[in-house]
Amino acid sequence: MSKFYARRRVSILAALTGLAVSAALFNSPTASAALPTPVSAATARTYLASLTVAAEDRTGYSRDLFPHWITQSGACNTREVVLKRDGTNVVQDSSCAATSGSWYSPYDGATWTAAADVDIDHLVPLAEAWDSGADGWTTSRRQSFANDLTRPQLIAVTDNVNQAKGDQDPATWMPSRTAYRCTYVRAWVQVKYYYGLSVDSAEKSALTNYLSAC
Repeated sequence: MSKFYARRRVSILAALTGLAVSAALFNSPTASAALPTPVSAATARTYLASLTVAAEDRTGYSRDLFPHWITQSGACNTREVVLKRDGTNVVQDSSCAATSGSWYSPYDGATWTAAADVDIDHLVPLAEAWDSGADGWTTSRRQSFANDLTRPQLIAVTDNVNQAKGDQDPATWMPSRTAYRCTYVRAWVQVKYYYGLSVDSAEKSALTNYLSAC
């Protein structure tokens, strides 16, 4: 075989390999987005040290005081935006409802293929926020908190896991999937710090312990 044809053959093979790689990348499922990445453990420890420690007070709390699942764009409300963001291959109809897709719940490691099996968790629960200072906020600020897509505050998870969590803080509830706990506490502290919310003593102790292992 001449040097010319050998070089030509190598060039053709290289081109075909490049096309194959490009096709594989094009056809691969897009990695799903998820909870906005929280601050580092070191930053979370700094934030936690600055948070006010205070007893909680739930007097006057009502979920209705936190307008949630507001319209974000077109026909899509906050829940539907998070379902799309956190899911894989999510298809939505003309009213923005998810008709198919899959959702991986980082709290427990379960995967679901029906949106009805997925809740959008307020990582720092609304009642917890009320107990920690949101009782003094305007309705507008409570609405911003309940629909915050920028901070690591909203995440799609298994519905009954979210219901079991309820309004508990890290002193009494943590994700059963231990690999996610560092992310969870970093996010918790970031949200509380951003919104100027307090922590109670048991909550701060639990957060300190979990962050020390991150």
